[in-house]
Order: sequence, then structure tokens, then C-alpha cells
Amino acid sequence: MKKWLLTALFAVAAVAISACGSGGGDTSEAVAPSKADLEKPATGTLRVFAYDDTVTDQQLDPFRKANPDLDMKIATFNSNEEAAAKLAGGFEADVVEVCLDEAGSLLQRNQLRPIDTKGVTDWDELSFKDEPGVRQNGNVIMVPLSSGPYGINYNTQEVPGGVDSYKQMFDGDYDGRIAIPGDPLATLGVAALTLGFDDPFDMSPDELDQAKQFLIDHKSQIRAFPESDSDMVNLFKSGEAIVANNGRGTNQDMEAEGIPVKWVAPKEGTWAWVCGLGITSKAKNIDAAYKLINYYASPKAQAISAENGFVITNPKAMPLVPQQYKETADPESIKDSIPLTEPSDPEAYTRAWQEVRTG
Repeated sequence: MKKWLLTALFAVAAVAISACGSGGGDTSEAVAPSKADLEKPATGTLRVFAYDDTVTDQQLDPFRKANPDLDMKIATFNSNEEAAAKLAGGFEADVVEVCLDEAGSLLQRNQLRPIDTKGVTDWDELSFKDEPGVRQNGNVIMVPLSSGPYGINYNTQEVPGGVDSYKQMFDGDYDGRIAIPGDPLATLGVAALTLGFDDPFDMSPDELDQAKQFLIDHKSQIRAFPESDSDMVNLFKSGEAIVANNGRGTNQDMEAEGIPVKWVAPKEGTWAWVCGLGITSKAKNIDAAYKLINYYASPKAQAISAENGFVITNPKAMPLVPQQYKETADPESIKDSIPLTEPSDPEAYTRAWQEVRTG
């Protein structure tokens, strides 16, 4: 379930893949079609590059039905490292899914065009449009379309009393059966919150060193650092892990597998990702790109996103959301979460994580 945190921070990955090529496109504002043209069915070819759970048939079929003469080419990525490598290597798309914690690297490679918000029908209604990172140098670089919190989930049969804090998670009762997503932000973020630091994604060098050492000291308690949602689900299915740092959507995936689990917001706080769609610097079908973005922002599409476990960004969709998803879909449910953003020194986080892995 989206959004698995970054498996590699882009500032480091950029060095390794810059030789593959980047930029070369148009970085001026992608001027939106007129309102009349926006209302017409899209034609031509539209190339979409996104996480796989963003471009499911359930999500896209209404758009395909409304635009029968549009040829959609869908490509997916399972990690931001993979996405960055393909885009830098010359892979072309009209629309790309952008998360606020990765946008900086895309901009460094000149891979995004500023969005003309006059072409986004529900722009004024959208939650998270004022989050840090949505605008860069005064330009809107993505339209926020989904979000979700990270907290704790646990097996209710194995842990009948529950776990309500990271401090409790590491108190010794779950030695060898803890799982944390295998990337710098999740691992160091969990350590930071356990230690009581205010912002896990903007730690001072001293705080980062303490977080790193905490993980090294408690490494024997952690069963695994899974690198995908499916890996995390399998750890719970096999019983190897019974408590984890996890997204609410991944908990929903586990429930669908029949695993008895519960997700909670830990006392130390949650963090939340925000993702959406942007227009690439090599986009060829700008009109269709805006039509797709408008579809995803529409109440109808947002209600589908809610059923898939996401926090929606258009509150106008709430009346369409099935009752069982209303609480988890409501943007208000994560208003106090810490925004997941790229650290000011991402290389320091990557170095610290590498020391944890080898320590």
C-alpha cells in the first residue's frame, strides 16, 4: 500500500545516476487548456508513471470510460530509487506521481513543469495544497491527491493488551519480532520519536547521531527491515513480526489477508506523507494530463481512493465515502501529523542508516 517510504534518498542517488542523463525538457509553466477544452474527452496518448496502487483498474476505469479515444500507457515503480533512475535515464512520461519528500530531486534534474492551477478544477478545495514543498520558488509543482499516516500496528492475538507508543514497542516484550520499513527516514524517524525529538526529518547532527546509536543498540530487537509492503505483510503472516512501524493502508492490506491486526497512532506522534501528480518536463499531451489530474481530484475518484485506504485531499468527496472508511479518509484525521519531508541534509540520513545496517 502506498506510500512505502524512500528506499534511497535522492540527493545520494542523483550522484550515482546523473551520468544516465537528466533534464532536457521544458520547465516553463504547463499552460492549462481552456475550461471548454477541459470538458471535452481527451484524445491522443497519455503516458502515466506512478506507484502501482495509484493506477489500479478500479481507480482508472471511470476515466477510461469517459475518454474512450485516449490511449493510456501506464508504467509503475515500486520505489523512488527506481523511479529516479528511470526518469534520469531518459524514460519519458506526461504525468508522474510526486511525493513531497522526493520532489526536490526531480526539480534538480529539471523533470517537472510548474502547474497552472487555473486548470485544476477543485484546486481551491484541496487539503494539503499549502504544505511545504507543493510550491517551489513560487511555482506549484504537484497537485496533492492522496495522503496517509505512519504509526504502529500489531497482531491483536499475539499482543492482546496493545501497543500505544514506540517506547513500549522497544521495552523488551517484543524482542526479535519488531519490523520497521528498511529505509533511512522510517528507521531514523522511529528512533527520533522514541527519543522524544520534535521533528524526525530535521534532526541536528547530535540528534541524528543519537537516533543512529539507538537503532544500533536495539538492533537485536528488530526482526527485519522489510523493503516493500508485501514483505511487511508476509512477516506478519508468518508470525515473524507482531509489531511494526507501518502505514494505515498496509494494516488494511493485512486485514484483507485475514491477519488479526490493529493500527494505532503512537503517543509520540505520527508522520504523514502527501503525494499527487505532476506534469513532466517532457510531457507531450498537456491537455490530457490536466484532465487526468482533474479526474483524480474529483469527488468520485477521491471516494475510490478512500476505499483503497488513503486519506483523501478533496473534502467534497466525503459524502461519497462509504461509512466504514469515513474516519480514515478524512483529511482532518491527520491534521496534527508531522509532514514527511526531505531532510535538509539527506546524505547525513543515508550515512547514518548505512552505519545502522553495518553496525
